[in-house]
Amino acid sequence: MIEPQLKTEITFEDFKSEVTHDYKIARISRECSLLGRKEVLTGKAKFGIFGDGKEVPQLALAKAFQNGDFRSGYYRDQTFMMAIGQLSIEQFFAGLYGHTDLDFDPMSAGRQMGGHFATHSLDENGNWKNLTAQKNSSADISPTAGQMPRLLGLAQASKIYRNVRGLENFTNFSKEGNEVAWGTIGNASTSEGLFFETINAAGVLQVPMVMSVWDDEYGISVHARYQTTKENISEILKGFQRDEENNGYEIFTVKGWDYPTLVATYQKAAAIAREEHVPVLIHVDELTQPQGHSTSGSHERYKNAERLAWEAEFDCLAQMRNWLIENNLATAEELDEIDETSRKEVLEGKKAAWNAFVSPMKSEQNELVSLLNSIASTSENKVFIEKHANDLASIKEPIRKDIITTARKVLRLIIKENSKGTLATWIKNYTEKIQPKFSSHLFSQSDKNVLSTKAVEPTYDNSAEAVDARLVLRDNFDAIFNKYPETLIFGEDAGNIGDVNQGLEGMQEKYGELRVADAGIREATILGQGIGMAMRGLRPIAEIQYLDYLLYAIQIMSDDLATLQYRTHGRQKAPLIIRTRGHRLEGIWHSGSPMGMIINAIRGIHVLVPRNMTKAAGFYNTLLETDEPALVVECLNGYRLKEKMPTNLGEFKTPIGVVETIKSGNDITVVSYGSTLRIIEQASKELLEVGIDVEIIDAQSLLPFDINHDCAKSVSKTNRLLVVDEDVPGGASAFILQQIVEEQNAYQFLDSQPQTMAAKAHRPAYGTDGDYFSKPSAEDIFEKVYAIMHEAMPEKYPSLY
Repeated sequence: MIEPQLKTEITFEDFKSEVTHDYKIARISRECSLLGRKEVLTGKAKFGIFGDGKEVPQLALAKAFQNGDFRSGYYRDQTFMMAIGQLSIEQFFAGLYGHTDLDFDPMSAGRQMGGHFATHSLDENGNWKNLTAQKNSSADISPTAGQMPRLLGLAQASKIYRNVRGLENFTNFSKEGNEVAWGTIGNASTSEGLFFETINAAGVLQVPMVMSVWDDEYGISVHARYQTTKENISEILKGFQRDEENNGYEIFTVKGWDYPTLVATYQKAAAIAREEHVPVLIHVDELTQPQGHSTSGSHERYKNAERLAWEAEFDCLAQMRNWLIENNLATAEELDEIDETSRKEVLEGKKAAWNAFVSPMKSEQNELVSLLNSIASTSENKVFIEKHANDLASIKEPIRKDIITTARKVLRLIIKENSKGTLATWIKNYTEKIQPKFSSHLFSQSDKNVLSTKAVEPTYDNSAEAVDARLVLRDNFDAIFNKYPETLIFGEDAGNIGDVNQGLEGMQEKYGELRVADAGIREATILGQGIGMAMRGLRPIAEIQYLDYLLYAIQIMSDDLATLQYRTHGRQKAPLIIRTRGHRLEGIWHSGSPMGMIINAIRGIHVLVPRNMTKAAGFYNTLLETDEPALVVECLNGYRLKEKMPTNLGEFKTPIGVVETIKSGNDITVVSYGSTLRIIEQASKELLEVGIDVEIIDAQSLLPFDINHDCAKSVSKTNRLLVVDEDVPGGASAFILQQIVEEQNAYQFLDSQPQTMAAKAHRPAYGTDGDYFSKPSAEDIFEKVYAIMHEAMPEKYPSLY
């Protein structure tokens, strides 16, 4: 591991030592990039994207980066990670090879491409570490500018810790809000909307964020003139510059090859952000990309000779070398020695990483070859099995696909032989050992996961009267904010007016503008605020006003939040609660039920669909005792319906992954969720009048769905199944049907074809009858159930049409 060397007061000799040490870190990083490309081109690695050309500004950033700070960057920050002591040569190459052991690739255990960096916020049991005692990097993602929304939340956490009372004991997460969130991005990616949305939001919120733009004049092969107005991001952001009368940014521009000025600039930026909580933009221009964008192509195809010559001269390492020599900080000979030593160290580190990568697979290869030869000795298919064994043994550097494929093919040859059991057991044990290396930690594996919670029923006074359901939510939020000082909520209209449906009425006045906050119309960064703050120990509730508006944030939910635990192998988490409302709306843009799209895009986030506000409140209470993210979809048409007020507000808990039978019946099982259940209940009363007894099951949560398999138990009694929802055909209803028929094996109990009833394929019209003619009505459900019963018993239930 390369240890950073930082001192506050140093002699000239110490200064020389420090800057030459910096040069060595940069040189090692460059050699890793150069050798890494070769590893890809020779086939040892599949893809490479490196930080060459960006080394010197990252040294300056690292000098200003302190314990407790967070980075939210992109895939070229390897020098920075080396400079803060969080990335060794061996780990760099382990990431490039995709080593599935966290001890070798601590960034992602082979789940992300090389160049995607993370530190460990959690220990092996999923418990928080002391984040203020280490330098932190939130886990990178590849989608360009996708790191920006999260960056906003990481910075906002410092503002919360500095200004909100009751968080004095959260010293593992913050030291009086002095932490800075550091963002990095390539200049071309500043064209993304997420960049501008985040820049604007950070200026409004005035949070300690330092944003570095690495500008090498290209985005892959596309020149800046096609990317940015005026070809200059700092120039067009001048309007964000703060002045005596207005808040805003401090904006700096600096050459990416100018080491001393870079160091001074980053120190100044850190002081402004850390002390004043003012965001800073640093535009680092005149950078280069010596090997082009990635290993997928060569930059000689799109850069002319003049540009290539300029890049050779103004390569930041070449310029740093000149500066060291010109200022008598090192001789050419001394730097040559550093260059040669760095090359040797990188080569040795690469070899060690490769040996560590292939060694366990060679052992597994040898184990299987030995077993196959033993099986072949008594098999009728000896010749064929020995060929498989020899083919496997001849692979010099096997991968696990080679191993398990060979075993499974041989199993077919001995299906009628006694040795089948031995090989089948080996395959089973091998799969159980290896599969988690690729599949674990989609959800929390700690003792705080959602399935570890127990249901607590709401309790009521005998004299309790029914109230508007929104009051149950409001008073439960009041109990939550009082119980958990780390909990806060924010969104469009969530603060001053107490949300559009008054579920937060009076909460801002009671708990302050930082804990119950309004937000601008910017859904992606509302999500980002929540992700970043949750990564720093707070318990945010991010409110998206309506379910349809979630589409603005779905990319962040899918690519960042949903994958966080998975892509860090359980070493980072963001237990964010996303609150929204939907179902049974009218109008193309407010139809409220794109559930199939959501559940298939955000695996890794729980999706909860309570039918009323008491159930919703119970979900919030449950989630705050867990360490996983979730989306809660409240029923928009349920706020004014009447519900009794529980006496154990903040304490009752709705179980996650557990369905509820809300009406027993014997003839058919109907499964649904949300507002549609009320329509099904109406239809079931009418069906009972013609002798059809419906059992109604409320799914309550879609992810996870019915962990106790109660739906299958119901079908075993009724022998018929209908799934109803208001999503498009093939959406969430198809998912539920697959879960019941395939996962729960309910097919074996069916006497009739299992069916779904969904909305029409189009979105509802705004007209008064748009809902009725677009989504399932009570009459639709009556006739669908009746038709199923007619098919089974036509004499008892003659055809309606």
